[in-house]
Amino acid sequence: MLLILRLPLICIWIIITTVIGIIACILRPFNPKNIRVTTQLLQYGRFILGLKIEMRNEHLMNEHRPCVFISNHQDNLDIFAGAMALPKRTVSIGKKDILYIPFFGLYYWLSGNILINRSNKRKAFETMDIAANTIKNKNISVWIMPEGTRSRGRGLLPFKKGPFITAIKAGVPIVPVAWNNYIVEGVHLNKWHSGTIIMEALPPIPTAGLKVEDAGMLKDKAYDIMKAAIEKLDAEVKIRHKKSRE
Repeated sequence: MLLILRLPLICIWIIITTVIGIIACILRPFNPKNIRVTTQLLQYGRFILGLKIEMRNEHLMNEHRPCVFISNHQDNLDIFAGAMALPKRTVSIGKKDILYIPFFGLYYWLSGNILINRSNKRKAFETMDIAANTIKNKNISVWIMPEGTRSRGRGLLPFKKGPFITAIKAGVPIVPVAWNNYIVEGVHLNKWHSGTIIMEALPPIPTAGLKVEDAGMLKDKAYDIMKAAIEKLDAEVKIRHKKSRE
């Protein structure tokens, strides 16, 4: 019953925040500041959903910019965690299909985010070059989910090389942001307190001195760091759930 009430309410909230974002984008199109206008509002959707979102080591996200942020990608609920964590002057890279989402697609494009066509390898690599140049020339950070698709409880999926090539070409560090596997451990939108998402920013991974040929090694290193962090957060959430039932 609670889920049936929450779904239309959260859809209405997303539409309201997106329309506000579109207005801001019309006044100053493709300005990265527009994203903050919407994310600062969007994050409050967590109260509609009964979610508790914890952010750790936020200072690491502000001390090493510009950079390439990477995070794991599980479900549409990621948008609320990401909205809470997104630093200033940061854009994201998303699938071109986002354009076809009513209201949100128009906002996403006008706010300066970068769209990628993953079905065309040549165009995908061109997009990564655009992202690297954006970082270097405009002092803007880029947020990328290197799995490329939602994991939906399958654990951390293999990473794609693109984000790491981008970081190497831009000469900036990778800053991982991990959150627990909330699909497996514990978000139930039919409960008043539906669950907890813990986000943790991890120490930056430097790219200084690396070449594009090193992207595979960098990708594997980042994957291992993220996997270990997620497993640690999952273990913590399990302990919390066990204590709450005692």
